[in-house]
Amino acid sequence: HSLSIAEGKAQNFNVLLEREKKRKMEGKEEDVRVGANKFPERQPIGTSAQSDKDYKEPPPAPLFEPGELSSWSFWRAGIAEFIATFLFLYITVLTVMGVKRAPNMCASVGIQGIAWAFGGMIFALVYCTAGISGGHINPAVTFGLFLARKLSLTRAVFYIVMQCLGAICGAGVVKGFQPSPYQTLGGGANTVAPGYTKGSGLGAEIIGTFVLVYTVFSATDAKRSARDSHVPILAPLPIGFAVFLVHLATIPITGTGINPARSLGAAIIYNKDHAWDDHVMDILGGTIHRSSSCGSLPPACHQSHSFQVQIL
Repeated sequence: HSLSIAEGKAQNFNVLLEREKKRKMEGKEEDVRVGANKFPERQPIGTSAQSDKDYKEPPPAPLFEPGELSSWSFWRAGIAEFIATFLFLYITVLTVMGVKRAPNMCASVGIQGIAWAFGGMIFALVYCTAGISGGHINPAVTFGLFLARKLSLTRAVFYIVMQCLGAICGAGVVKGFQPSPYQTLGGGANTVAPGYTKGSGLGAEIIGTFVLVYTVFSATDAKRSARDSHVPILAPLPIGFAVFLVHLATIPITGTGINPARSLGAAIIYNKDHAWDDHVMDILGGTIHRSSSCGSLPPACHQSHSFQVQIL
């Protein structure tokens, strides 16, 4: 009698096991039909994100991490941010001056060329430095990542200082090469265009910086990478395109800042009163974005400071 009971339980277990296997196979077939490997699109509108995931997110970065100061990777990352921002200012300021030097827009690359210069340099520099520093090249991005607990305060302050120094040196080299044209052509400094108020310029900079920071976090989201692992994603590409599109929209308004280091470096070297009015506007967009989006997310949403290494 005991043997019969044991055989009956074994049969029931086998039946349950077969049903579970069948259910999993159906789930996999459903995943294939919707084009995802691990995350089928079954989430109703208005519900929270699905919790099952096949990736691990690092814990939130500590506020202070003194051990970083003795690490060569910490200093190497700061040097990478300095060089990247230096090259960014050097190329873009020269492009802006070249357009202003031309007798008309048709004789130069025009606004589209300036936008391509900014977007293309961000694409190239983020690609080059993502594996070293995370490829921030923008204090607004660094500040947003700090608010999201993706890097420590120590690293955030160090990055911002190096970015600003790199921008100042980049603009300074341009002025050293051609001091007279630099002053007469505006030095690439951001100013509110005639016909626009400072409020309009502030709004344009906030929205522009929001678009950039939003794109950065979307392009480097860990869940997107795990779910769309069958689709090759190159994070610097959408980030560069976001910079390009924002410049197309806001160059006629403020010359487009969306990068406090870029605006600050040009303003310091150009050193004219009206050039100091706009460069503080840029960081507000990043702050508002992080306060409205990541501030409400659980700690599990955070990642390490090298926010683009996972994509590359």
